Amino acid sequence: MTRIYISLGSNIDRERHIRAGLDALHRLLGPLQVSRVFESEAVGFNGRPFYNLVVGADTGLALNDLCQQLRALEFAHGREPDAKKFAPRTLDLDLLLYGSLVCDAPLVLPRGEIVTNAFVLWPLAELAPTLRHPLHGETMAALWAGYDKASQRLTPIPFDWTPSGVLADTRA
Repeated sequence: MTRIYISLGSNIDRERHIRAGLDALHRLLGPLQVSRVFESEAVGFNGRPFYNLVVGADTGLALNDLCQQLRALEFAHGREPDAKKFAPRTLDLDLLLYGSLVCDAPLVLPRGEIVTNAFVLWPLAELAPTLRHPLHGETMAALWAGYDKASQRLTPIPFDWTPSGVLADTRA
């Protein structure tokens, strides 16, 4: 099994698409470690604010298979196959880390957005503060501590999620 981290984002019917994305990832991967949800401004284009978060999971899927499955989930939730890079999104799923793998194909890993975008780094640092970046060698907590937090506005929002069909744990 390989530990993976995936960022989720949406700025079209945000709550519905984030919930649907989490449910779909839960069906695909099983138990998810889920960060808080953050509201962030669109980066790279003028658009409505996004909801963003990061999930961690373990998978036995090969990298190519996982990439195909994530892309299929985006399409199943309304993403246009020819969507521009900087454009509104119903559901955006970006594989950030696949274990400690460093590669350029079928995609670049680790994903560059880890160190450039607050909406990726902050939730990832919450989930895995002691995880070391495969290229930089620093922990996610250290990367977040050194990040210029004034460069991107990011606000945690109240957001509860329980996988569809799974009862919430009501133990005190």
